[in-house]
Amino acid sequence: MLDNIAGLLLMVGLLAGFGFPVEFAVSAMVPGTALGVLIGDLAFFYVAFRLAHKTGRDDVTAMPLGLDTPSTFGVVLFVLGPSFLQGQAMGLDSTAAAYRTWHIGIWCIVLSGLLKFALAPATEWVRRLIPRAGLLGSLAAIALVLISFLPLMEILGRPLPGMLALVIVLTTLVARIPLPGRTPGTLGALVVAGAMYYFMCAIPGTGYEFPQAVTAAWFPTQWMESWKFEWLANFGDALPYLPIVMPFAIGTVVGGIDCTESAKAAGDDYDTRTVIAVEAFATVIAGLSGGVIQTTPYIGHPAYKAMGGRAAYVLGTALLVGSAGLVGYFGWLNAWIPAPVVYPILVFVGLEITAQSFLATPRRHYAAVALACLPALAFLAMNLPGRIFGDEALRKLGIDATTLGDPMLRANLKTIGMLSSGFILTSLLWAWALAAAIDRRLLLAAKVLLLACVLTLFGVMHSPLAGNRLFLPFGPDTWGDIVLDAANRKFVLEFAAGYLASAAMLMAWSWMPGIGKPLTDDDELH
Repeated sequence: MLDNIAGLLLMVGLLAGFGFPVEFAVSAMVPGTALGVLIGDLAFFYVAFRLAHKTGRDDVTAMPLGLDTPSTFGVVLFVLGPSFLQGQAMGLDSTAAAYRTWHIGIWCIVLSGLLKFALAPATEWVRRLIPRAGLLGSLAAIALVLISFLPLMEILGRPLPGMLALVIVLTTLVARIPLPGRTPGTLGALVVAGAMYYFMCAIPGTGYEFPQAVTAAWFPTQWMESWKFEWLANFGDALPYLPIVMPFAIGTVVGGIDCTESAKAAGDDYDTRTVIAVEAFATVIAGLSGGVIQTTPYIGHPAYKAMGGRAAYVLGTALLVGSAGLVGYFGWLNAWIPAPVVYPILVFVGLEITAQSFLATPRRHYAAVALACLPALAFLAMNLPGRIFGDEALRKLGIDATTLGDPMLRANLKTIGMLSSGFILTSLLWAWALAAAIDRRLLLAAKVLLLACVLTLFGVMHSPLAGNRLFLPFGPDTWGDIVLDAANRKFVLEFAAGYLASAAMLMAWSWMPGIGKPLTDDDELH
């Protein structure tokens, strides 16, 4: 429950950082997003009882489901936030830009759910096609660099309650040292660090302030506007962002497979296709209802089972999270739960995903997982400069990355910016290519690099344009901004040429003697 509430708080908080109106997010985006959790957890509650009836057991533990944390960061930071700023740059007022952003988010989540539906019958094919180093490496990049690091800014911005919460969460959930009375670590952090936060609010001069009074909008109805399907008209606006969100959808499919296998090892044999279909259905319903974050099964089924969890815990999650969004009291939670107190949960989630990415990957592919983190580091390196150059004071002076006096600094920022653009796909493909090379499948590595070359030519990755926009590398001037300008074309063509030359080299290399037979997991065991 607290994981999901933290996810909703994170979504609203990150959007507010872009200037997105909080009231709009709470009334339009949160209800549908919470509805996805409600539907998914109710479905898993039923599936658990069905398995218990089928097996005649009374110790079946339900699969946990909730908001996908990597998607929360990815969709807000790379889709919703930039599209809102883009809408304002187009001359739209705050409300109109928010509606445009909402419609883009709906498209992204609905299509993510449909993709998961399509992949549900072919889950094993997805696993065979892309190595875990690629899929899990890209998730590890997001987990370590974004999910674990960015919340530290909020946690250490209020270091007294923030550090208390962080230490409690990591000591209980990572070191597995229980609190007195077997109090859950996340609840203990909320109580202890929350009390410290409000104690600081009561002391004058500390910089801490009690939240302003909030008037809850009971039973919000704005989210129901999504069922008018006005968002269908914004498909053209959503199209450039689909290459960003689709890897997240594929990642949750693989994560769902892993979660199902983990549950099976703990004694609960769920059908993988059913698990993926449930998360796909919950995601589609969330999107159609105005939600902007996809749902996914959570890693942790064996831990819940060991603590005695059966099915009621997912029912409790469904009712609390669903009612918070649909009844409307999430506005109170958003105002009164201090972010530094709950964000340590995200640090734990990031660390857990990173650790699982290595544990679930063959040892010989560890370097590929580490390589996948480098493009994410580029995004992190660009995060603060991007916010600085986006500051209104510098914009009024006409100062941006292109007006800097040091040509080397301009070049470095350009390179880092292109590396960070579409970094999720870059992480996946780089890790995939290196894992293939490690396995002595140089021809496969070459094919992956050829795919990277094609994607680069159209801006799916390494786009030099603002907002990571897609483009055509060539075309007549009459086609307008869809055609890449000459100044940026040379950078894109050289990136693409680098991939092409590398692919050609690996192809030639694959024909040379002495490479040896391809490696398998059995070879690593021996």
